[in-house]
Amino acid sequence: MTTIIDTYDNDREAIIMPKRITDMGSGIKQLPEIAVATWSGHSIPIAVERFGAVQIDTFVAGMEYPVYAIEYMGRRLTFYFSPVGGASSSAILEEMIAKGVQKLVFYGSCGVLNRELTAKSLIVPTAAYRDEGASYHYAPASTYIDVHTAPRLAEILDELKLPYVQGKTWTTDAFYRETRRNMEKRKADGCLTVEMECASIMAAAQFRSIDCYQFIYAADSLDAAEWDSRTLGKLTDDARENFLKVALEVAVRV
Repeated sequence: MTTIIDTYDNDREAIIMPKRITDMGSGIKQLPEIAVATWSGHSIPIAVERFGAVQIDTFVAGMEYPVYAIEYMGRRLTFYFSPVGGASSSAILEEMIAKGVQKLVFYGSCGVLNRELTAKSLIVPTAAYRDEGASYHYAPASTYIDVHTAPRLAEILDELKLPYVQGKTWTTDAFYRETRRNMEKRKADGCLTVEMECASIMAAAQFRSIDCYQFIYAADSLDAAEWDSRTLGKLTDDARENFLKVALEVAVRV
């Protein structure tokens, strides 16, 4: 009997190719080649009001999601909200690539496995523990997916003189099954954070030979006697604007 770790097939042609789906839509066929994607829906009105984002397209993932263009430092960038979760994020990533996107910068919040990482700290994932499903369709079975773009992202943050830490992250589909025992295992293995997308989007991007960058910012903490929500869902608009600006600054430098 085969299991999920036997799922990978390196055939580049699937029964349903992303371009078949994007060609069915009525939106534009070619997006700006560098995209910024966020898992924070609250950041969309900020992008519109403070950065002049203009809707240029729509993709459908159960419901309609607008796609925007942002002019920043003389560059025209794609900007969109990615539904939470590795499966959704990697599927939308595929559709972005089918519409001409060549590089992507993802950002969003994460939980921390070390309470010393204070809320709003910037983290650059260097490898993602594969506790999800999508990555096994894009890369041979392994414990981690290496984030090949992490060194360049770290260089950019250094150029911007922004403090950050680097380390492994734990990508899981099941945030209601983040048990104490599993958290301690991941922490002992060197994971600093937990989130739902990194392993999936990195595996998909590497499979399609696309550069994908990701930074995350600390929100809740699992490293306590009880879960501490800290800033999860409570960021001010100014803080959201700051994280969006970091992503845009990265995007014009990759």
